[in-house]
Amino acid sequence: MPSLPHVASGKVREIHEIDPDTLLFTATDRISAFDVILSQEIADKGRVLTGLSLHFFEMMNVPNHLIGADLTGIEQLTDDDIADLTGRAMLVRRAEVIPVECVVRGYLYGSAWDEYKRGGGPTTEHLPDGLLMADKLPAPIFTPATKATVGHDENITEAQAREIVGGDVFEALRARSLDIYAQAADHAAARGVILADTKFEFGWVDGELTLIDEVLTPDSSRYWPADQWAPGREAPSFDKQYVREWLSSERWDRRPPPPDLPPEVVAGTRDRYIEAYERITGAKFDDYPSGDRPPGGRPPGGRPPGGA
Repeated sequence: MPSLPHVASGKVREIHEIDPDTLLFTATDRISAFDVILSQEIADKGRVLTGLSLHFFEMMNVPNHLIGADLTGIEQLTDDDIADLTGRAMLVRRAEVIPVECVVRGYLYGSAWDEYKRGGGPTTEHLPDGLLMADKLPAPIFTPATKATVGHDENITEAQAREIVGGDVFEALRARSLDIYAQAADHAAARGVILADTKFEFGWVDGELTLIDEVLTPDSSRYWPADQWAPGREAPSFDKQYVREWLSSERWDRRPPPPDLPPEVVAGTRDRYIEAYERITGAKFDDYPSGDRPPGGRPPGGRPPGGA
């Protein structure tokens, strides 16, 4: 990793400081499941996450923290650093993070389905009776959650979210999140992909509500192939669900150390991430920039700070 001040580490991401206002976000190839980082990495996963984030940051007409992905000219980075980071890192503006996860659900699945079939809760209390697993909801719903430093985020009620961020900010977060989801869902649908649900993070940059972190990646979103979806049954995902399913078949107590993934699961997971990138962007992943060849296809440049 570069010799820059280290700000934070996540399960997948490393954050370094370029200057007081600028951060370097790097998506590694690490993969986690059941809140445990696994021993193997998934080759190119970090590049998929960054590539898709860039794709949507550049497509959406919404203020965001992206400065760009061109790392040349940053004096703190060596040529080797740039080669290692190209395609998996982006320069972003530092933000004051709003402490609420902004989840939007268009389909009833995952933790929302678990809650619904138990009789409802903060996520599903307003939904009609009689829905099936993976049903398309009458309209997308905004279901805020608390940001957990360890373990899972926790779904909260609208009243709890309003208490945390204030009523005006809550309304702005809901409207912005639903709008971004609608744009992204339409974009995915045109490519034969369902965006079942996703989560966003926002922060304040120079007093402006700003979309931050990664956006609409297979790690932050649930994507399904449209031709394999039907209400009432499990839906295959372009993400690490393949890994979770294999781990669930093993005798593992979900505490470190995790079992080693077999080669076919590692390869199959990589294939799913790359398929997500190619189907959603319409570009070949082989053309996506990396440090070992010149950029090709759609450049991962940037847009002016603020996004819009």
